[in-house]
Amino acid sequence: MILTIDQGTTGTTALLVDENGAVQAKAYRDFKQYYPRPGWVEHDAEEIWQTVLDTSGELLDNRKPPQAIGITNQRETIVLWDRESGQPVAPAIVWQDRRTSGICKELKDAGREPDIRQKTGLLLDPYFSGTKLKWLLDHNLEFRHQAETGKLAAGTIDSWLIWKLTGGTVHATDYTNASRTLLFDLKARDWSDDLLDLFHIPRNLLPEARPSACEFGRTVDGPWGAGVLVCGVAGDQQAALFGQGCFQSGLAKNTYGTGCFFLSHRGENSTVSDAPILTTMAASAELEPLYAVEGSVFIAGAAVQWLRDEMGLIQDSAECEPVALSVNDTGGVYVIPAFSGLGAPHWNSDARGAILGITRGTNRAHIVRATLEAIAFQVADLVSIPELGSGIVELRVDGGACRNDLLMQMQADLLGIPVNRPKNIETTATGAAYLAGLGAGIWNSTEDLGALREVDRIFEPQMSENERMERIQEWHKALKRVL
Repeated sequence: MILTIDQGTTGTTALLVDENGAVQAKAYRDFKQYYPRPGWVEHDAEEIWQTVLDTSGELLDNRKPPQAIGITNQRETIVLWDRESGQPVAPAIVWQDRRTSGICKELKDAGREPDIRQKTGLLLDPYFSGTKLKWLLDHNLEFRHQAETGKLAAGTIDSWLIWKLTGGTVHATDYTNASRTLLFDLKARDWSDDLLDLFHIPRNLLPEARPSACEFGRTVDGPWGAGVLVCGVAGDQQAALFGQGCFQSGLAKNTYGTGCFFLSHRGENSTVSDAPILTTMAASAELEPLYAVEGSVFIAGAAVQWLRDEMGLIQDSAECEPVALSVNDTGGVYVIPAFSGLGAPHWNSDARGAILGITRGTNRAHIVRATLEAIAFQVADLVSIPELGSGIVELRVDGGACRNDLLMQMQADLLGIPVNRPKNIETTATGAAYLAGLGAGIWNSTEDLGALREVDRIFEPQMSENERMERIQEWHKALKRVL
């Protein structure tokens, strides 16, 4: 068995995956979200670690230790901790957090974005880790002093978990997570001295960056026992790309989670596009670097949670589809779920959500259906970017919201290409298991892994081209109202 730790934004899932790539057991714990100020989102890294212990303990009780451990994680969330005590010194700043908008604006106004973009493949946005780490050091002089004297360590969630699993003996990350920090040079595959100087971040604060499938270290005592190899690590979206069998250029996947994350494999092509998309490292079992391009939608499944928790229009997420199907269309209603700004291709952190086109006949079903459509529309906007969607003949999908058949049919209709859903939609965790299994010698090649993917259903487009273009034009009219 391979133990996969899937550490997400709202909870931690541990899975046991066998040599056929099948999930044999699964455990989950959520943890608290902290919103100390408007636009701020924080986690307690120690609480996250406890959920890893709890879920792993539940799975491994009365079982033999796993042969290997794989990690996949929420990517841009940053943790700062004391090297000696192994305790966090501040709350983890989550990828959704927008407190560093001012830092990003100052750097943009100073003309620094083009150089940062060419080195990192990223845009200047609060989404990424570098400005969050700069903020932590700038707002606490003691943190900065301790960082400069080597007393603190920093990293994304994968680094934090590797540190805890290995009893503080390994401070490392993988290329995919490093490439989301605004501090990592894609072509050199190392931290950029120029960017470290720009953000005023000491190099000794950061982990060593390594390939995704390699030996990161061995565990100390815990539910897994001592000496288990940690040998597969990737950020959640790159892990999902790998788990979907997208190992080569031209294959693409979209994950429907809290947000939507569309990745298209680019092979060895590291060219940074001028389009409003991201270039990032792809998970690889080889030493040669591989790359992907990515478009991010900030709010997807979170919009369904909003319907349930804040609006009270549905009782649970599963109710979304039957309620939406109770009407034939949205009645002209458009929901723009810009709760924390808009991601690609707009990258507008000031945009806010809206419900447009309401009439006296509008009811909850119209709003629920329009919310589902909004998810599909946002993904269609990503695929319309030539550098992201060109040459793609089908879209592979995963994530919790892809269970919704209506949403998947909407997606196929608005894209005009088939949507391919696998039987196992836990592809993020599966990708990490695949990487760990390759690192541990359970599988020998990506060819072995490709044979493990089983299709559940393919959704074929049913909408005419004229209707598709008309619907997209109406969506763009609504979108302009919040831009």
